[in-house]
Amino acid sequence: MRLIVGEGERQCKGGAPNCGSGSLVPWPPLGPRGSRVRGAPITVRCDCGDVRYVPYGERWTCEQCGRRWNTAQIPAEAYWGIMREMRRYRLSVMGTALAIVAVFALLGAFAGGRFLLLMPIVLGFWFLWYMPLWRRKVRRRARNLPRWQLRPEKDVDP
Repeated sequence: MRLIVGEGERQCKGGAPNCGSGSLVPWPPLGPRGSRVRGAPITVRCDCGDVRYVPYGERWTCEQCGRRWNTAQIPAEAYWGIMREMRRYRLSVMGTALAIVAVFALLGAFAGGRFLLLMPIVLGFWFLWYMPLWRRKVRRRARNLPRWQLRPEKDVDP
């Protein structure tokens, strides 16, 4: 399945479609219940040293120097691709946990409670081996994410 984000449909900050090119924001993808998915905030470091975490597609004006930064300069397809990848990592660990719970529920129901004695061993495996490996994988990927060099916007206000 290929999800195409940011082609054609855009919204203004207030939610009205096609309100002019100055405040357009690519639509985030739809979530499982039909609502819009919110992405992770983007760290914006101003040239003066101020740092803010700004949602994708929004503008931020630095209080110290007055520069305006627009996170919509980041390609929408790349940003939402990263969000999908991070969601896949979270879903994989939840799926593995659900599979383990399902196996133990079935074993407990059909083979008796003696398999529940294995639960401390499985939990030890989960917390001491699997989760540290999963965290390392996610952190390694997060460290290797692309970095974009945003440029401050020119003042367009009258």
